[in-house]
Order: sequence, then C-alpha cells, then structure tokens
Amino acid sequence: MQNRGGPAQKLSELSARVQGSQAWNSIFRPGSIFRKGYTDSPRNRSYVIMNSVLYHLHPVKVKRHAVKVSYTLCLGGLSFFLFILLTVTGIFLMFFYRPTAAQAWNDIYTLQTSVTFGLLVRNMHRWAAHLMVLSVFLHMARVFYHGAYKPPREFNWVIGVILLTLTLLLSFTGYLLPWDQLALWAVTVGTNMMGYTPVFGNQVRFALLGGAEIGTDTLLRWYVLHVLMLPFVIVIFMAIHFWRVRKDGGISGPL
Repeated sequence: MQNRGGPAQKLSELSARVQGSQAWNSIFRPGSIFRKGYTDSPRNRSYVIMNSVLYHLHPVKVKRHAVKVSYTLCLGGLSFFLFILLTVTGIFLMFFYRPTAAQAWNDIYTLQTSVTFGLLVRNMHRWAAHLMVLSVFLHMARVFYHGAYKPPREFNWVIGVILLTLTLLLSFTGYLLPWDQLALWAVTVGTNMMGYTPVFGNQVRFALLGGAEIGTDTLLRWYVLHVLMLPFVIVIFMAIHFWRVRKDGGISGPL
C-alpha cells in the first residue's frame, strides 16, 4: 500500500535541506522568518525589527581598522559619492535634454554652448561615470584581495557583483544619449554582441533596440533605462549592500 504521506514528507525534507544550506543561511540573517527553526516569539520578532536596513545605514560604532585609509582606500565611499554626484548632475542635464532623434544632438550642443555651466556639468557627469566604473572595480579588487568574500560575507559579494554589472549598464546606456556617430556605432556593436546570446539573443536585441534597427525607439528605451530603471534598481541593491556590511560584522579585518 502506497504511503500517502510520501510526497509531503519528501517536500518537507527538501525544504529543510534547502533552509539548512550555507547559501540559504548566507542570504537570510538570524531571526528572519525564512530561517530554519524560526518560532514566533518576542525575541525573534525583535530580531526582524533590528534587521531592518534603516537601523544600520549609520552604525553606532565602527572597528578601528575600518577607518584606516590605507586599508579600505575609501573606495566604497568614493563609489557612493560618485553615484550621488551623477544623480545631481544628471537631474540638471535632464532639464535641457529631449530623448528624440531629431532633438537629442542639438540639445547636447546647445547645452555645451549656450547654457550657463552646461559644459562643466556635462563633463562632471561624464568623468564621474568613468571614475565610478573604475572605483567600483577597484573596490571589488580590494575586497577580493582581503578575502572579504568569505563566509559570512559571501552573499554580499554576490550583491557587489550585481552592483558592478549595474554600474557598467548605467555607463553603457548613457553612451547612446548624445546621439552622435560614436554613440551609434558603439551601441550597434554592443547590441549585435547581445544578439548572439544563446536561445533568446534575437529577442534581447529586439527589446533593447525597440525594433529591428537603431532608431528613436532605441533612444527612448535607453533613456528610460538610464534615468529611471537602472538607478532605481541600483539604489535598492546599494541599500542591501550597506545593510549586509553592518549585519556581517562590519568591514572585514586585515589578513
């Protein structure tokens, strides 16, 4: 006679095995309702509140080695500062830019020649973008060199890789916006490379171009990605990143 509880028992065992794995425990902190063995108690409810990201953006105390410039090189803070600078200068540029094929280059030219401090702000935005890519890369290299990707910080390392990818995407999507020959050919090469992605390459290319070839729809899509979607996503992952630094014991110590 078949045991009716068999599938349910196997599902329960699989769930327990997943929740007891290192990957699961690296994502969900102690006291989380997703942790194995969680019980609805005042202690665990307080853990849920204390694990909130808003309580950990500004720590009460930091370790002495964490404030040494020679150890961190301030690369994480510099990356965050450059992101804020890009946000402020980007908002300024949005007042003088229209994402249409007929107006984009003319607006950029007018910004550089007729708007007060327009050329300065645009160059600040462009150089801050280059420096942010460099600082995020060097920050990850520093983290890797110091072994800060090891438990219990392995999940935050994954978040860092995602942030690096988003930073590169932010830089690349902004490349098209001037709508000049350099931007058009760079996007042509980039989207053609994405078109060779296995299985769904053609669909990815079509979605990024908004059609079969580069046009006004392409400019509008990349503009929305650059000023809205990607910054929104990167802010969420930055908040998670800062929170996990606090919850994982602060900045890792020297080797």
